Amino acid sequence: MISIQTEDFDLGTEYQLLRQAAGDAGAIVTFSGLVREIYDSEQSSGEKIATLYLEHYPGMTEKSLQLIADQAGRKWSLLATRIIHRVGSLKPKDQIVYVGTASAHREDAFAAAQFIMDYLKTNAPFWKKQSSNTDSHWVESRQADSAAIERWQENSND
Repeated sequence: MISIQTEDFDLGTEYQLLRQAAGDAGAIVTFSGLVREIYDSEQSSGEKIATLYLEHYPGMTEKSLQLIADQAGRKWSLLATRIIHRVGSLKPKDQIVYVGTASAHREDAFAAAQFIMDYLKTNAPFWKKQSSNTDSHWVESRQADSAAIERWQENSND
């Protein structure tokens, strides 16, 4: 299930819903991403972030996230998947993303969760603008995120 939302989410609730949806899972892997106080970018002066604003295209974004989840489901044996991504104005330490995968085996759950998160960072249509007390700018993609995708593509049979 995919959710794009402005409101926060509860990790315990999301875990229980994923566990219930998965049925007889042997492994559940969850990841929760947080807004950092200092973004490690070449654009950043090291000044603390006051806000991170995320924009998206409704409809297109959900479709894109579903395609990522579907791709993970084709690569690994998953019983359930949950993706939540927040949009709007966020503060440092706010939860921004949740990825949960459930499988009969931990290897599939771990790999699928990492794959989904890597693809969210590079292929999901979100635009991030970070603001400090003195300036603001749109966040550009990082080379490390592109390298993660290249690794998946090198190991792909698709």
